Amino acid sequence: MPQKVLKHKVGLETHGLKNLEKIHWNLSTPQLYEHIINNAEGHVSHLGPVCVTTGEHTGRAPKDKFIVQEPSSQENIWWGKVNKPFTVEQFEALYSRVLAYLQGKKVYVQDCCAGSDPKHQTHIRVITEQAWHSLFARNMFIQIRDMAKLETHEPAFTVIQVPGFKAVPAIDGTNSEVFVIVDFGKQLVLIGGTSYAGEIKKSVFSILNYLLPQKQSVLSMHCSANIGKKGDSAVFFGLSGTGKTTLSADPARKLIGDDEHGWSDRGVFNFEGGCYAKVIRLSKKSEPEIHECPRRFGTLLENVVLD
Repeated sequence: MPQKVLKHKVGLETHGLKNLEKIHWNLSTPQLYEHIINNAEGHVSHLGPVCVTTGEHTGRAPKDKFIVQEPSSQENIWWGKVNKPFTVEQFEALYSRVLAYLQGKKVYVQDCCAGSDPKHQTHIRVITEQAWHSLFARNMFIQIRDMAKLETHEPAFTVIQVPGFKAVPAIDGTNSEVFVIVDFGKQLVLIGGTSYAGEIKKSVFSILNYLLPQKQSVLSMHCSANIGKKGDSAVFFGLSGTGKTTLSADPARKLIGDDEHGWSDRGVFNFEGGCYAKVIRLSKKSEPEIHECPRRFGTLLENVVLD
């Protein structure tokens, strides 16, 4: 399927990327399916979803997450065991190695948004070396449907995800070969050494957790939410795997979102455009909307066994 060529206002050279084999800009879901299959990244399952595996790392790596300690944000971060500092010099050196690694490779770009309320929307760009992660970003975040707006898209934050690049702790200052590093000064996130797509999702959530409360007076929440017929909304808080999605997927109410939301003076809104639910013990009776998702084209199934 031929790809329509757009001229983008903000090119990848802005991020230091050069000498790339090819840039695949904002491919559609069918196009990404073709690339996933041709690249041997996954398999299409019965009824249309695509199945992929993440290899060694099947969950997030909190011990490998860092925040660059730079002037614009250092006074606003609660530094400690959770928000671990990474020096500017370390980040620059690692970033240079990532850029060198990507030379001669093809990359996939998705320009999208986080935040369903236009007043509090953050424009993001996700750059990946695998097509299935581009499909993940396309599914998870809010797509820009207007082609003119897509051409003039200016990302407030960029996520570069390179699972094929393994850090060397002795050289890079990381804890392991895996790294997830946020630089609020450069408005950039680097993810490497892991194929687990949840790192992309949670990195964007970390960005919104930082920006929205202090910049726009929006409470960021790790919760699911739904709304009743009379406009009454409900939010469900809890750690991952505690039942937020199940509780919010009430057939008698409309699902707002399953995981990340903002609460402004205008109401509750979803940060995302997709759903990242666990499929283990998924029930058609208690979660009918989510139960249907793994049975249609466009859905991405991560670490689900094909029988």
